[in-house]
Amino acid sequence: MEVIYGVKNDKQIQGYTGVGLGNFDGLHIGHMSLINILIRESKLNGFKSVVYTFTKHPENILRKKLFTPLLTKESKKIELLGETALNYLYFDEFDEGYSRKTPESFVKSILVEKLKAKIVVAGFDYRFGYKGQGDAALLKEFGKKYKFHVIIIPPIKIGDEIVSSTKIRQNIAQGCMDEVFKLLGRHYSITAEVISGRRVGNTIGFPTANISPEGYLILPQNGVYITKTLLNGELYESITNIGYNPTFEEEKRLTVETHIIDFERNIYGEKIEVFFLQKIRDEVKYNSIEELKEQIKRDMKKARDYFSFYGN
Repeated sequence: MEVIYGVKNDKQIQGYTGVGLGNFDGLHIGHMSLINILIRESKLNGFKSVVYTFTKHPENILRKKLFTPLLTKESKKIELLGETALNYLYFDEFDEGYSRKTPESFVKSILVEKLKAKIVVAGFDYRFGYKGQGDAALLKEFGKKYKFHVIIIPPIKIGDEIVSSTKIRQNIAQGCMDEVFKLLGRHYSITAEVISGRRVGNTIGFPTANISPEGYLILPQNGVYITKTLLNGELYESITNIGYNPTFEEEKRLTVETHIIDFERNIYGEKIEVFFLQKIRDEVKYNSIEELKEQIKRDMKKARDYFSFYGN
């Protein structure tokens, strides 16, 4: 898969294409269904498959005071789509100037002239053009006018629930990681560099790797989680605390601290990816350090029992 940044690169894709449209935040099971259809139909017709999306979420440009937290960083999208048979991932820059494109201007300048689309695949709720004036029905009309075939993907449901990035964000914010897994199709994860923390974990016998994810990524609800941690291509069993460490009367700032089980190496400055499997409990303020240590031992037992049950 080749990654193209449209704002910096005038590269022309040779030949006709099939184009998948959307923000694709999370690349959840609905998104992947669309992308798999795009790849299959493009290959069947001898076209190159292209996912066309943006480096920034359009809502965060248009609704500056109502920031939408994200499920995936750009690098995660590249990683996940790189595992498919997609030919091109095309990132364009969405800004206020771009947002003023009319629906027809978008279709003509981007889909027809820039990408030479002969197949266009979009979700049932896809909107495009100035103030979202374009919808699936209008895209089909432009398809007839500009001679490309439009495939609209109906909503993907689990039970009666439509899979959506919004619903996944809600579940993450509530700590419902089992539900997140069903909708996302994988365990939610955050990737960041290990930074120097307050070393509280060391003093009580449970050293932690402290990370500070980018502010625009959504964090699970405060509490303690059973997790797995990816470091240098190896997965390790772990538990992770998200919160303000209320037992310690210090500066109140949100921290993400991962204790890798039976692991003693110093990994400051290294990148880790933490996968959230299941929430154990809410964050609690304890009356003493000893109470906290006893609770962490119980948390560790729950984590070990979990991994033992699932054969890890």
